[in-house]
Amino acid sequence: MKARKTEPVPVRLTPEETALVRSLVLYEDADILALNKPSGLSSQGGRGQANTLDELLWAFARPGKARPRLIHRLDRDTSGVILTAKTKPAAGFLGKAMMARRFLKTYRAIVTPGAPVPPKGVIEAPLRREELGREAHMRVCAPDHPDAETARTRYRTLAQAPGAALLEADPETGRMHQIRVHLASLGRPIAGDARYGGALVVGGHPAPRLMLHAAALTFPHPGGGEMRLQAPIPDDMAALLAALKLA
Repeated sequence: MKARKTEPVPVRLTPEETALVRSLVLYEDADILALNKPSGLSSQGGRGQANTLDELLWAFARPGKARPRLIHRLDRDTSGVILTAKTKPAAGFLGKAMMARRFLKTYRAIVTPGAPVPPKGVIEAPLRREELGREAHMRVCAPDHPDAETARTRYRTLAQAPGAALLEADPETGRMHQIRVHLASLGRPIAGDARYGGALVVGGHPAPRLMLHAAALTFPHPGGGEMRLQAPIPDDMAALLAALKLA
C-alpha cells in the first residue's frame, strides 16, 4: 500500500515573527513571493529554538492552505533575494526552470587581500562534500574524484582598494558553499568567512559576518515572461564597503 504523504504541521508564530517576515517582502503576486533574507536566518533545517525562514513562511498561509514553498536556499549567513512559490503549479514550473539552469543568480562579495588575478574570469573547479563532526565543508577536488561535482562560477571585480575588493559572482551551478570555496581557491576568501579562511578584520574594520549578498535573481515567471528581482545591500555590508572606500 502506498504511504500517504503527510502535510507539514503549521508553525505557531509570535506577532514579532510575523511582523519580521512580512517586513522582508520584496515582491508578491498570485504565483510567487520573494523575500530579502537577512544574514543569520537559516533557510531550512536550522538548529536551536529560532524558527527558520521556511517555518516563518506560515505567516503567509491562508486558512487551511499550505505555506509558500522555497524554490532555492541561501546559506544562513548570506543575505539577499530568495524566491518562494505560492501554488503547486508555480512550484513545479520554477523547480523545472531551476533544474534547466534558467535562473541567473547575481551576488556581491567583499574579498581580501585585494582583487583576484585576473580581475574577471570563470572558475571551473569540481567540489566534494566533507563532513567534519556536525559541520559540512566543501572542498575543491580532482575531476576524477568519486565524489566530485562539477561547479562553475563567473566573477568580475567591481571595485578595489588596498587590502580588499568588491566582486560580482554569478554561479552557473548550485553547489553548497560554491562561491565561498571557489573564491577562496583563488586566494581571495570572502571577508567574515571563518570557515574558508576569510578575514574577520579588513583594513582595521570588523567583518562581523559572511560578506556575501544575493543581490539579484533573474528567472522565468510562471505566468510568462522573465522577471528580475533585486535586494539592496544590507546596512552592515554597506557600512564596510563605505569604510573600505569600495562603495
